[in-house]
Amino acid sequence: MSLLLGSTIAASVLFGGLLQGSVGVGFALVVSPVLALAAPGLLPGTVLILMLPMNAFVAWRERRFVDRIGAAWITLGRCAGALAGLAVLAALSAGSLRAFIGFATILTVGASLMGGAFKLGRTVLLGAGLITGITETATGIGGPPMALAYQHQPGPVLRATLAACFFIGEVVSLALLAATGRLHMEQVAAAAWLLPALGLGVIGTRWLYGRLDGRPLRVAMLVFALLSGIACLV
Repeated sequence: MSLLLGSTIAASVLFGGLLQGSVGVGFALVVSPVLALAAPGLLPGTVLILMLPMNAFVAWRERRFVDRIGAAWITLGRCAGALAGLAVLAALSAGSLRAFIGFATILTVGASLMGGAFKLGRTVLLGAGLITGITETATGIGGPPMALAYQHQPGPVLRATLAACFFIGEVVSLALLAATGRLHMEQVAAAAWLLPALGLGVIGTRWLYGRLDGRPLRVAMLVFALLSGIACLV
């Protein structure tokens, strides 16, 4: 891997960590399209591994705000969706997976922009978990469905609940990927190499968290994700 390519991936991890820690979503939506273009063999394992410490940090920081009942319903749907995500991953070639990521990214950006109010009922939570399980296991991208469900909740509730759900779901997805031989040492090694970049992003949230309104960061995340999704398709 060239220095320029490695630096680009590291920069996306840093920016994604900054977004995830400050807003509650954004890491995979930023990093997965970049990896799909630069190193598709690292998907989805590298993204899922990197998100474990990221979400553990956010969930612990705001643990008193976790919506435990909502998280339980999301996790139930998430576990069922993870099995479907394995089927998607097995059925798609590298090129098709890149296109799938592109379409999924563009659609989730559109949904994030047009989403209206959601009533946090059992059906919405199960549906968000199911879709997240499919897309996150197949591509590493899983935030937008849950973010849409919690978009009208206070920031701490959104961040804490999503982080807790992400962490549990990522453990499930990684276990399934490892059991089916789809988690490779190359992905683990890349995650270890990118940990310092993730750490810088987490450190950056100490200055941004509580001081910067989430809207500018959210807009930046959506614009970047939209451009990345289009690039995947092209």
